[in-house]
Amino acid sequence: MSTDAYETEAKPQGRSDQVDSAMRDADMTVAEQLQDLVLDSADVTDFLGELSQYSAALASAEGTRSIECAVTLRRRRKSITGSGSSPRARTLNDIQAELGAGPCLTALEEGRTVLIADTGQDGRWPDYEQALARQDIRSVLAVPLLLEQGAAASINFFSPAPNIFTDGIVHAAELYAAQARKALLLAVRIGSQQDLAQDLHKAMKSRTVIDLAVGVIMGQQRCEQQQAFEILARASSNRNKKLRDVAVELLSNLTSTAIDTKFDD
Repeated sequence: MSTDAYETEAKPQGRSDQVDSAMRDADMTVAEQLQDLVLDSADVTDFLGELSQYSAALASAEGTRSIECAVTLRRRRKSITGSGSSPRARTLNDIQAELGAGPCLTALEEGRTVLIADTGQDGRWPDYEQALARQDIRSVLAVPLLLEQGAAASINFFSPAPNIFTDGIVHAAELYAAQARKALLLAVRIGSQQDLAQDLHKAMKSRTVIDLAVGVIMGQQRCEQQQAFEILARASSNRNKKLRDVAVELLSNLTSTAIDTKFDD
């Protein structure tokens, strides 16, 4: 996709500075621009928003009609997340997630491109198509982004005009999706590492509180570490509370100051 047409257009309301910065550099390839969006994003959710805005701007630059875009992402052990280039695109993403059926979810789940040429004549997802009509959307193109490790996504284009997505546009969107897939894959990998670090940090905090509580029990009961841990574990089971929560209660009873274990960031 070319960015030449974009250079003469005003910045759409709500588009981020990261997207503007990426698209202004005509010497950069689309892949490089997408990579910059990954590096400039705070997390996966932030990147989904940037990717939606960038994709909408790029698609709109190819023709005379405005195209809106949403990205839907499913990761293992996480709920489906997404973002959009506009409030309407985000709303359409949310509605489809609530209904549990539609072109975007079908593209994501089945790994194939899905096209609604005219929402008034398609009929495959009547509830969602009614929602599209209420939002003045007449055509939808959903292209899958196959990731890894149980993750999948789709990039979804919405237009107020019927029959806007020709065979040539569909082919171009699939080529673009292949490049966007690499950027999203990188963002997901980085996000997984961030999640792992946060989980480890949380586990270390929990472990420290539990160890402190075990030490208190050892002192009070004059017993060995294993016996003290078993006492704490029995209290957790009897009260139907997490081990860490019982440990916090025990330590809180020893001081008027709430327990807070800190680690260097």
